[in-house]
Amino acid sequence: MAREIVFYKNHFFDFYAPLQNKVKMKIKYVLELIKQVEKVPIKFLSPLTDYDGLYEVRIEYESNIYRIFCCFDKGKLVILFNGFQKKTQKTPKKEIEKAMRLKQEYFTNKDKKP
Repeated sequence: MAREIVFYKNHFFDFYAPLQNKVKMKIKYVLELIKQVEKVPIKFLSPLTDYDGLYEVRIEYESNIYRIFCCFDKGKLVILFNGFQKKTQKTPKKEIEKAMRLKQEYFTNKDKKP
């Protein structure tokens, strides 16, 4: 029951590239978990209730919190969008709006391919 993870454009890598190696290792661990585990604990992958089909991958390292937005396609394909370091209790609205825009763009462009 492996899921495939797809990176939409460079948004994820723009977030990922400047991170410390230990944070990158934790992100890789969580992504591997999402690929392999059928019922991913909500601690690592959680739906955003007010945003249709949008999920957040949750990573905590030391006292830092990171979020990566994603959605599912065909049930098993996980599409990663933008990520950010969370500095407050509330997820920044502009990050959610960006993720929703990328999700819409992904499905629109995907449907246009022959």
